[in-house]
Amino acid sequence: MKKYYAFIGPVGLFILWIIVAKLRLIDPFFLPDPFVTIGELFRQIFTGAILPDLYSTLERVALAFIISVIIGLPLGLLLGSSRKIYRSCEFVIDFFRSTPPVALFPLFLLVFGISDKSKIVVAAFASVLIIIFNTAHGVMHAKKARVLAATIMGATKLQIFRWISFWESLPQTFIGLRSAISLSLIIIIVTEMFIGTTSGIGKVIIDSQMTYEIKTMYATILLSGIIGYLLNLIFIVIEKRVLHWSGK
Repeated sequence: MKKYYAFIGPVGLFILWIIVAKLRLIDPFFLPDPFVTIGELFRQIFTGAILPDLYSTLERVALAFIISVIIGLPLGLLLGSSRKIYRSCEFVIDFFRSTPPVALFPLFLLVFGISDKSKIVVAAFASVLIIIFNTAHGVMHAKKARVLAATIMGATKLQIFRWISFWESLPQTFIGLRSAISLSLIIIIVTEMFIGTTSGIGKVIIDSQMTYEIKTMYATILLSGIIGYLLNLIFIVIEKRVLHWSGK
């Protein structure tokens, strides 16, 4: 019975949408029937109309995420290996991590111009801070008993880091990676909506809203949600396979 609990939320939301649409609690022009929206989504996919925009968005998300991992993981491991180093950088990390990424759009536009580069860099910048924070905290909060046991047996700091701290940090690091990929998707779509671009899911959403192609707008929003859910699901599957020992 437990395996069916995951369907309660989606089914309940779908039923609520049907009820609101059938009772016309909201003007049908602004809230189309869910079957109409899903039908439009399938049409967009199977006719290939949305595929170039989908590819553009996923490419930008992938680039932003890869950049954030390349920068964030080593820095997170380095900062986490020394509390003194982390404390010296903690304010900067927390300050920018707490700053809404949208507030940085004008800065990145001035530096990188209206191009894909500015979209990718702002997404990577926000994501790298999430990865650094989680990776560093994962290293710093390695189980003290294991570290102490290794120290008593004569292990060096490098050996402790390599065989204990690094592996102990992975569960928290994966949380950071999952958060980073989701944040990258959100920021890329938002920048596609408000920073000039010729393609992308965000562009389709804002263009549909401006031209009152409401069912297309809802279909594309639904697609972006599906993409976000699938990306998160992929990381959960990878995490379970890689970290099968977590918590033991």
